[in-house]
Amino acid sequence: MSGDQESIVYGCIKDAVGLSCDQERRRINRSAMLALPNAEQWPFLSQEMFAIPRIETNMMGYQTEVMHFGASYQAIEYEWEEWLKAFEALLSKMYWVDATVHLETELSGNHTFSWTCDEDYHRPGTEVSRVRCQWQHETGL
Repeated sequence: MSGDQESIVYGCIKDAVGLSCDQERRRINRSAMLALPNAEQWPFLSQEMFAIPRIETNMMGYQTEVMHFGASYQAIEYEWEEWLKAFEALLSKMYWVDATVHLETELSGNHTFSWTCDEDYHRPGTEVSRVRCQWQHETGL
């Protein structure tokens, strides 16, 4: 790399399926992701970074819907608090059971952030559970 500090952010949001309101939950989650701005507007989160699920997915035999995402940034760790606020704002509008974000940085190592629900699942409009962070840093000789 030419001196740029690349940061990679990726992870997934998981929701339970097999409930009577599955299609409505998927519609609400899809709408929340589609409401994100486009990447050209330089938001912390954009529609393009998400694999946005279809509403009419046939999930027979599966118990978890996985909505994954990923993006490359230039040194996002310097604006990480803002990124987390934007992600938690998205989570607040969605149904989910847990969410995980991995942050890989060149200078400050790898971090894993996890959100879990105090109840069976998070409902849109309710408070987002506290985040936990695990840090890994590998040093070279």
